[in-house]
Amino acid sequence: MKSGPVVLIITFLAVAGLLGWLAVLRWEDANKIATAASALGAVAAVGVAVWTALRAPKAGGSIRVSGTGKATARGGGSANTGFRGKSGTTAEVRNTGEAKADGGDASTGIRLD
Repeated sequence: MKSGPVVLIITFLAVAGLLGWLAVLRWEDANKIATAASALGAVAAVGVAVWTALRAPKAGGSIRVSGTGKATARGGGSANTGFRGKSGTTAEVRNTGEAKADGGDASTGIRLD
């Protein structure tokens, strides 16, 4: 079983257990416990959000391309056998294939837009 459904089931059980416990306590005790649980939950949520943000993939990562095949452009089209992207991206291209253009545009290697 994947971790996502397991986490949801555990969370549901924890909330249901806390709800049942608060239902049988006196109002003053339940109020204190609910306040503490809310504060702990908020701190945990912020921690999980920061952890997730730090694990996110970095933008503009490295790209490697090798051993590409032939590409042919006809009628004003575009053929590229390597990498085509925006400047600022790190790219390494090796052993690109042959690119031909018949009335269009062809490139092998790296083409920055």
